Amino acid sequence: MADTLTVTDNRTGKTYELAVTDGTINAMDLRKIRVSDDDFGLMAYDPAYKNTASCRSAITYIDGDQGILHYRGYPIEQLAVQSSFLECSYLLLKGELPSPSAMARFRHEVTHHTLVHENTRELLDGFRYDAHPMGMLISTIAALSTFYPEAQNVTNEENRWLQIVRLIGKVPTLAAYAYRHRRGLPYVYPDNELSYSGNFLNMLFKMTERTYVPNPAAERALDVLFILHADHEQNCSTSAMRGVGSSRVDPYSALAAACAALYGPLHGGANEAVVRMLNEIGTKDNIPSFVKRAKEDKNVRLMGFGHRVYKNYDPRAKVIKELAYDVFEALGKNPLIDIAVELERIALEDDYFIQKKLYPNVDFYSGLIYQALGLPMDMYPVLFAIGRTVGWLAQWEEMLRDPEQAISRPRQIYTGPAIRDYVPLSER
Repeated sequence: MADTLTVTDNRTGKTYELAVTDGTINAMDLRKIRVSDDDFGLMAYDPAYKNTASCRSAITYIDGDQGILHYRGYPIEQLAVQSSFLECSYLLLKGELPSPSAMARFRHEVTHHTLVHENTRELLDGFRYDAHPMGMLISTIAALSTFYPEAQNVTNEENRWLQIVRLIGKVPTLAAYAYRHRRGLPYVYPDNELSYSGNFLNMLFKMTERTYVPNPAAERALDVLFILHADHEQNCSTSAMRGVGSSRVDPYSALAAACAALYGPLHGGANEAVVRMLNEIGTKDNIPSFVKRAKEDKNVRLMGFGHRVYKNYDPRAKVIKELAYDVFEALGKNPLIDIAVELERIALEDDYFIQKKLYPNVDFYSGLIYQALGLPMDMYPVLFAIGRTVGWLAQWEEMLRDPEQAISRPRQIYTGPAIRDYVPLSER
């Protein structure tokens, strides 16, 4: 017997059988429920899409109650320890882990596209000296669409792949250029002899040395952070990527829109807010009073705790906490880590936070690592964007291949005035 939901409309007395598939009903089936023939039919009202599935996806699986995150079926804890970012990128894009030859070919394709057109440097030079790196990144990514007009042909699979490897290769270069512009430093060209993360560190920090040698701990930390941020199902920025991409615009424009969504403090700016909070707390002795304020004052938030999806410990936070100590051992301890650990301990023993299921999320410790690497807080969302680029592109590719998808166009409930007659300005 097929799974169905029986609905009785008390307005009319009619009964409807709605099919239940994968724990969902098709929203268009609600249109069958109507009072009269000229009635539009029933709609679901779901602000912020808190309980609406907009697509079918085989990329990322999350069980928020159990604290589970898988990429294509592989636990994030295994990938973070055993894999590399480029290998995870291949997995997310292709659906399977690569063979050695496929991995070598993919690495070559990405590194072949790390350089950007020299006109991009001129574009960056037009920004103020204190322009936010994320604003520069969004603008330069969007500008790439003008360098590659063939990217508009999104129906061609081979052409799509070319744009995908271009973006994975060029986004770190643009991010590093934005950082160097902010510092008033000359831009550093990519060094394709280095790893993906090592090359990014080279473009950030190389000064007068002939050859930059990245610190192994910093290199590995960045790679792991890129893995942990690579994809996270249908979040705000991914939904933006899919929504804008559904118009069949080129991927550079769609990815710029996703970056713009990530720019917001409720999304990519959350780890910056954690560092600011820890600085505000100042010492471990001040933690109890801060926790008390967070419980009593709605304007005081415990940043880095809680998540729309996770109602358990974010598995990414566990990996980052362990990673932080490896980084501090190599580069020097960040004194804020002691405050963070003590704050976590106190919060997780407090009934208030336990009942609200507020556990540390990915943002709680990542900012401390970035700070230990010598990166300013306004670069944090940019670093997030580098890792998430591959997830956005995997979701974009999947959306274009899905025959059920069409241009994104949510419905609304109109609450404005009824029809009114226009009154000339002189008579108002």
